[in-house]
Amino acid sequence: MSPARPVHATAVAQWAPGTGWRAVLISGPPGAGKSDLALRLIGRGWRLVADDAVHVFTSGEGLYAAAPETIAGRIEARGIGIIDAGARGAVRLVLAVDLTETPPERLPEAETRAFAGRPLPLIRLRGFEASVVEKVAAAIARL
Repeated sequence: MSPARPVHATAVAQWAPGTGWRAVLISGPPGAGKSDLALRLIGRGWRLVADDAVHVFTSGEGLYAAAPETIAGRIEARGIGIIDAGARGAVRLVLAVDLTETPPERLPEAETRAFAGRPLPLIRLRGFEASVVEKVAAAIARL
């Protein structure tokens, strides 16, 4: 197992029959909508792994995310403050989502981003688009 490396991001996980818990790592500049997207996904049955800081580490062939102990189970709801959220422990990462201010490519080429020396499929989306939740769900379903 590699040492956990903190990443400025948010991670949420979804249960999928046959594969178990799978996590998405959401990154982007401050105010891009990382926590907002996570809250919308949580509202659809996903679980919080970590908000604002995520420990990313390898174990075996997998890449995993976990919350630092000091922030486990809490997420920022901008305009409200820090709130409690049902959280998962360490979960295997399967997708990276980079939130951007510019519109994403209509038909993007496949991309990856390396974390702890391991490639992770990457998609770029606008965090506050109404369809972003469905886009993340569709992307993870393809993996």
